[in-house]
Amino acid sequence: MRRTHSCITASLLCAVVISTTAGGQASPKSKSYTAPLDHRELAADQQVVQVLNRLTFGPRPGDAQKVRAMGVDKWIDLQLNPSRIDDAPFDQFAARYDILNQDQNQLLRQYADAQRERRMVKRDKADSAMMTRDDSMAVRQIGLGRRQFMSQLQSERVARAVSSNRQLEEVMTDFWLNHFNVYAAKGPPEAYYLVQYERDVIRPNALGKFRDLLESVAKSPAMLFYLDNARSMADSTRPRLMSPQRNRFQAQQLPQRLQQVRNGGLNENYGRELLELHTVGVDGGYTQQDVINVARALTGWTINPPAMGGGFVFRPGMHDAGEKVVLGHKLAAGRGMEDGEDVLDIISRSPATAKFIATKLARRFISDNPPQSVVDDAAAVFLKTGGDIREVVRTIVTSNEFYSQQAFRSKVKSPFEVVVSAMRALNAQPDSTPRTAGAIAYLGEPLFGHQAPNGYPETGDAWMNTGAILNRINFGMAVAANRIPGASLASLPGIDTLRNAPRGTQVDAVVSLLLAGAVSPDTRAVLMKGENPLAAVAATAPVEPQAPQMAIGDGTPGGNRTGIPGAALGGGGGLRANALARGLGNVPQLSGMAQIIGLALGSPEFQRR
Repeated sequence: MRRTHSCITASLLCAVVISTTAGGQASPKSKSYTAPLDHRELAADQQVVQVLNRLTFGPRPGDAQKVRAMGVDKWIDLQLNPSRIDDAPFDQFAARYDILNQDQNQLLRQYADAQRERRMVKRDKADSAMMTRDDSMAVRQIGLGRRQFMSQLQSERVARAVSSNRQLEEVMTDFWLNHFNVYAAKGPPEAYYLVQYERDVIRPNALGKFRDLLESVAKSPAMLFYLDNARSMADSTRPRLMSPQRNRFQAQQLPQRLQQVRNGGLNENYGRELLELHTVGVDGGYTQQDVINVARALTGWTINPPAMGGGFVFRPGMHDAGEKVVLGHKLAAGRGMEDGEDVLDIISRSPATAKFIATKLARRFISDNPPQSVVDDAAAVFLKTGGDIREVVRTIVTSNEFYSQQAFRSKVKSPFEVVVSAMRALNAQPDSTPRTAGAIAYLGEPLFGHQAPNGYPETGDAWMNTGAILNRINFGMAVAANRIPGASLASLPGIDTLRNAPRGTQVDAVVSLLLAGAVSPDTRAVLMKGENPLAAVAATAPVEPQAPQMAIGDGTPGGNRTGIPGAALGGGGGLRANALARGLGNVPQLSGMAQIIGLALGSPEFQRR
């Protein structure tokens, strides 16, 4: 009986965050809606809040005044054109990431050298039956170098989201990194491919043409390695442009790992996900034969080995040169790389792709169940403009549906959004250590840590369970206690003048600063009393199973070790408070303004955008 009661309590607890709006009323969870066509329902100040919550990772102090002065639509247009926005301050900060600023080819060669050295050490150990102290140090240094690399990679991504002035570009970069998900722990080289993937593939194309983005991803070593297309080659029964058995030079150019796979053949992984997850969608009308033929068209799209600096290469000797039919389009026999390029043309122009991408973007910017009207409009723009992402996003974020009351504060923040928005709300400086990225992992969303190609969940209910809520509450208190580098309550405007003010005045100021001036009566009561009843309920409720974890270690730019030992690259939202405490310190007992701010950061209103 007690367990049944606890489970019911846990469900109600999650519903508080998922259903509570700024006014304290429940909003529909599953209904789609259509806004009136002739006006925006939100008042002017609410429109400012809406665009800052959706087109940025949350407002900094003073942002609302800037948007109001410029005008919402002019501000949106500026964000849609990031090249017009000066981002020099962050560029100067990013210069400290010494490893990430190295040439990718050089990094891969260093990795190959390190792997070769590691094999030599292991061979020597096998010969001598013991490893010397120097040998152990050499192996340890190889592992440390990769951990430092991953630490910088994750830290830089969070720091850019916190501090870049090109906020919509960062929101879209986050969106596409999740849409075209790549898992860092696929294999040792994957981490090194991710720098180029984010910097040169995703970010420059985040608001460009979808077809350009799709091809950049298809040719990226990160994706080719992750979904095994680098290993995919024509089956032995299929014709090839050039037979490796007959052309010794061609055979010598094949990556070493492919030469070792004597029975290698067609790999459908990328072909399947290209259709199901990247373009037309699972209901896009393709068949298993389409999957096979897409995979055949992409044979030979591979990468150079790390010792050669990596990088995309097309190898005719691996390519299936037979005739293919993809979604009703015939690809003639005897062709090479153009097979894959034609496939990208076919699927990027498909109405199913337009609908699929429009739906995902509307879900990101409007609601978990976006109105069909705006999806249809966005899909039509996608087709009319040849997949112009900028114009599709513009259609969504200037629509009446975007400014409807039902869309306002209707989205539950992901762990990434919770942490970054808290940093921005406190006017924090970017953090060059792994601490902030580690906090995101503890809340359930380790960066580059989602193993499956479908990416992290896009709807709020997937992020809400009792352990997740407790961790979010504790995270808010830890941030208010200055446990995150770069975040300090002293950075909040006017904070010193409020330290000795009455509790009610302090609460009003925090609500204005962090919660856009509107909270439910229940939240206000929590801020006044100084206790969050959700924390007590969550602490005794059952915890959902936790996903496996993989340690990425620690390290900061320049090679100094610091931060969170054994920071998790994997982990679920059901982590208990002690897991968060390991990274941020024991959950502090606060009072005064710090307590109010900590409770506000853990409130249902702050957990929504």
